[in-house]
Amino acid sequence: MDVALTTKSSIGIKGKMIAKKNYKEKALMKKTLKMHEESLSRRKADEDVQEGAVPAYLLDRENTSRAKVLSNTIKQKRKERVGKWEVPLPKVRPVAEDEMFRVIRSGKRKTKQWKRMVTKATFVGPGFTRKPPKYERFIRPSGLRFTKAHVTHPELRCTFCLEIIGIKKNPNGPMYTSLGVMTRGTIIEVNVSELGLVTPAGKVVWGKYAQVTNNPENDGCINAVLLV
Repeated sequence: MDVALTTKSSIGIKGKMIAKKNYKEKALMKKTLKMHEESLSRRKADEDVQEGAVPAYLLDRENTSRAKVLSNTIKQKRKERVGKWEVPLPKVRPVAEDEMFRVIRSGKRKTKQWKRMVTKATFVGPGFTRKPPKYERFIRPSGLRFTKAHVTHPELRCTFCLEIIGIKKNPNGPMYTSLGVMTRGTIIEVNVSELGLVTPAGKVVWGKYAQVTNNPENDGCINAVLLV
């Protein structure tokens, strides 16, 4: 009751902030309940094939058997969109900015300190071109750029050397994700076309996510576990 009174009596920016917080909590609760509730859609009963034409109002009942499969696919896509996976390393040590970057002095008298050199492993993509030195704020050394990763399949118990497609999420923040920095716990996308994985529909899986499990800057290679 006190919460309701506070919400009603709050005005101005404070009222807006409380309303926004309540809306977020309500939306999150609804999303969680909807994700976990059991599908109540009807399935087509196994009946003998009847001779003759089917009435128009019964034609749409042919597709009801796939409702559960579709709902599971939608849930999986929603989880991927939100960025939540069942990962081998759910918690990792946060990396400080001083550890991630090294200050580079520039200018004629070496008095300017706006440049930063990345001290961790990075991925920049095949068509990457460095900016001119005058405009390059973040320097990613070529010796710390990686294009391949040693990915272990948890079910097959085999390790494959696969090409990296991109960086999906770095747990230390969106800035490191955009820079392509790979630290322990980073979610990367790898090319798994060589493994011959297929979807339930029969299509070949081209890209799949994996989580980095080592410290690449110390080991000189990237070890990851495939998220299946």
